[in-house]
Amino acid sequence: MAKPLARVLALLDILQTGGTRTLHELSGRLGVDERTVRRYVGHLLDLDVPVQSVRGRYGGYRLAPGYRMPPLMLTDDEAVAVLLGLVATRRAALRPDTAVAVESATAKVHRVLPRALAGRLDALVAATSYADEDRAPTTPETGLLLTVAQAAIRRRPLAITYRDQEDRPTERVLEPYGIVALRGRWYATGLDSRSGHVRSFRLDRVAHAVVQEGQFSVPGGFDPAAQVVEAVSGASYRHAVSVRVQGSERVVRMRTPGSIATIEPVNGEPGWVRVRWRAQRLDWVPSVLAGLDRPFAIEEPDELRERVRALAEQLASWAEAR
Repeated sequence: MAKPLARVLALLDILQTGGTRTLHELSGRLGVDERTVRRYVGHLLDLDVPVQSVRGRYGGYRLAPGYRMPPLMLTDDEAVAVLLGLVATRRAALRPDTAVAVESATAKVHRVLPRALAGRLDALVAATSYADEDRAPTTPETGLLLTVAQAAIRRRPLAITYRDQEDRPTERVLEPYGIVALRGRWYATGLDSRSGHVRSFRLDRVAHAVVQEGQFSVPGGFDPAAQVVEAVSGASYRHAVSVRVQGSERVVRMRTPGSIATIEPVNGEPGWVRVRWRAQRLDWVPSVLAGLDRPFAIEEPDELRERVRALAEQLASWAEAR
């Protein structure tokens, strides 16, 4: 936001607290000279904000009695940015009072938005799963994101134009089962008419999306986040890694490579979790396991055990070096 505009809005915030504010006080609080304050007051008057000038020794500026700001006016882009920022803060909040404050702020923003936009944002929140612990994704084109979200909630198919890695466009119909935010990107996952299989599509590669007639149903127990994590982690990679780790899911997830791993409790072994992911190469995996700083047991592949032993021997030799 440009500084002059930010200061005009700051002036409005000060005046909304009530009472008469002297020119000298406003100049000091805004960090500008008194002439500039008068110019900012003029900007507010141009916007039909009823700022009154009070003459005399204790004169200054005040808002007309009974004036209230109109409902919050945000563009779709601004509204999505505000809402996703609040959602990200809520997900990352560690203190209960912070979580309560975020919920309150979200409710206030929701109340003053136009009904149609509020409904579209509700659909976005309801349709979205987050596969990252605390990472806020970069938002794709707002209209597209809201369109896909509404289609997912209403169970309506979408005709999309999708560009692959080579930027080649294809036309297909997608039945969006859900939207997933993963590793800084947004994905739509669902049944793809072109392949006849469930697939995941990066929304920044969707050039066009139009809601179609008809309805579809989502398979029972379908987990959009798990589907996207599996797709992005590279199901075609050479090695399937499976390791049991002693520790809580949260602690282990913080020390594993991003969101490419799936983590689940081990049946019959309280306090242990199973970590799985796929990798094209194993040379970097031993250092990840060492970084867990927790007891672990390698289930597969066998080659990984030899690599871990090699890393342990190398570290031991370095520790003895003088």
